[in-house]
Amino acid sequence: MTHRLEDVIALFDGLFQETFRTRLVRGGDEPLYLPADADTPFHRVIFARGFYASALHEISHWCIAGEARRQREDYGYWYLPDGRDAREQRDFEAVEVAPQALELLFSRACGLRFHISVDNLGGDVEVDREAFRARVEARAERYEREGLPRRAAAFRCALQGYYREGVGLATAIAAGGRLLAPEGEVVV
Repeated sequence: MTHRLEDVIALFDGLFQETFRTRLVRGGDEPLYLPADADTPFHRVIFARGFYASALHEISHWCIAGEARRQREDYGYWYLPDGRDAREQRDFEAVEVAPQALELLFSRACGLRFHISVDNLGGDVEVDREAFRARVEARAERYEREGLPRRAAAFRCALQGYYREGVGLATAIAAGGRLLAPEGEVVV
């Protein structure tokens, strides 16, 4: 199965460009979320270096962010690069469980292998990757039982339709779009 960046961008933009004024953008070395501004009339989910997995990860963060957070650069969150101490690593992992759980579900929906990310290569603290993986998997199972956030459910539906069921981009986008409609409203 081929995972082309053009396809994931088309699925995301097809679902969210008009409904949430948000586009998925290939970026440089670091991912970034930028809200619309005077120069750009749409919000941008920028993923790193053209990596498909980075796109899924950044989309996961966007799917969780509420309206107020989506008005702030990088959702107003801190990010400490590699080299975190034990407390900083615990804090990092605490905020990464939910987005990585969504990324796991998105990866499954499109048949892509998921890689857990503890993201602390230069840190002096030993990271328990397996314990973190177990927390991410448990959160993914909870999402499956209790339901995904609406935008995440729509995106997963589109991924699954396109990659697993083999429907075209327009059909996959339409299926996901139906999950974005307010209750009682039919999206055509």
